[in-house]
Amino acid sequence: MKKRYFGTDGIRGRVGQDPITPEMVLKLGWASGRVLGAGDEGGRVLIGKDTRVSGYLLESALESGLSAAGMDVSLLGPMPTPGIAYLTRTARARAGIVISASHNPYHDNGIKFFSSTGCKLPDEVEMAIEAAMGQPMRTVDSAALGKAERYSDAGGRYVEFCKSTFPARQRLDGFTIVVDCANGAAYNVAPAVFAELGAKVVAIADQPDGFNINRECGSTHPEQLQRTVVERNADLGIALDGDGDRVIMVDSNGQCVDGDQILYIIGFARHIAGRLNGGIVGTFMSNLGLERACFQNSIPFKRAPVGDRYVISLLQEEGWELGGESSGHIICLDKSTTGDGIITALQVLTVMTECGKSLAELKAGMQVYPQTIVNVPIPLPDEATQDDGRLPFDIHQSSQVMRAVREAENELADQGRVLLRASGTEPVIRVMVEGADAQLVERLSRQLAETVKSAACEAA
Repeated sequence: MKKRYFGTDGIRGRVGQDPITPEMVLKLGWASGRVLGAGDEGGRVLIGKDTRVSGYLLESALESGLSAAGMDVSLLGPMPTPGIAYLTRTARARAGIVISASHNPYHDNGIKFFSSTGCKLPDEVEMAIEAAMGQPMRTVDSAALGKAERYSDAGGRYVEFCKSTFPARQRLDGFTIVVDCANGAAYNVAPAVFAELGAKVVAIADQPDGFNINRECGSTHPEQLQRTVVERNADLGIALDGDGDRVIMVDSNGQCVDGDQILYIIGFARHIAGRLNGGIVGTFMSNLGLERACFQNSIPFKRAPVGDRYVISLLQEEGWELGGESSGHIICLDKSTTGDGIITALQVLTVMTECGKSLAELKAGMQVYPQTIVNVPIPLPDEATQDDGRLPFDIHQSSQVMRAVREAENELADQGRVLLRASGTEPVIRVMVEGADAQLVERLSRQLAETVKSAACEAA
């Protein structure tokens, strides 16, 4: 069966439109309470959120639904997604719920779940929640209603956890670090972590107002961070996204260091030290340069479908610990159960302090192949005909598109790749082309994007 509401990263959409409406979220809270409580009244669920203005609305709806199902609720307030995963695990809660749309603009929001172990819910549990949402909502007896409370010192507990992942014998004295908080969930905790480890911290995009999350800042818009690093003569910059699970870094020259380069830096250092414990998992979107750098250094490398749950699944299957995405969603399973932008940055800083090299020097070991990604919007059918939230156009069933892909691959030969995939969070097809020749990559990506657009319009 296909899931109707849950995508690759929870449930997400524009606030006020299905499925992100007060009525739907109320029912979601109740259904998740029934499923996660295994039909028994009682148990506790943590709820955290990012800084979007709609977080208040959705938090209240979830709280009401969970209470109606007999589940107690602890409210964390603004908290990075990985912090919610950590606190769910250490508080022995039944589940943790994150209200966030990550890197999306403020008018979107979403809801994702962590199990009691701090991991994403398995597909069968998400399916069970969806099934429960189709049942009539029945409130437990008044004596069994859940209660709500504020979780005391949630931020402080998470700060201490992040610091514990940095070697106790080391400090960041002498480092000047610019931290771009994306006006998001990490605006308070991220600067504190690096400052308490001894760094001089310059915080930017740390004044959220409910509407400016990810707006011209954060990991998807690092331009302000790049300028600030150069202007302040800083050693490096750290850009988080709206919910704090991704990170993009900037070296002292103002040049970006993306997720693939971060994976290489951490992985190569661990490999040399004999602490890699296997290999590295990337995704189908990971730069070809990462794969070849791993091959050159005898580091095993495998690709998973895009999405942190698939990266984690492959890591667990192989018994490895390090993987991630080009976007900066890095998984260090020896440190955390999910992607964590702060902890990832601390792993890079650990390498820098141990070897005495700058970020620019560390990234130089990996050649980045020119890569272009074009997002092609796909027209959706009327709501009445859209029953599962998925795109109505399957690119792999289009002979026109597949023929164009084969022609592009022939031109690239063994010096590049082509990948087309549907986004799991928005109605677009991502067209990715990479290769040694930047001009060829640019031309082929434009041609393929036009082909996909034409085929999608014909199918609409």
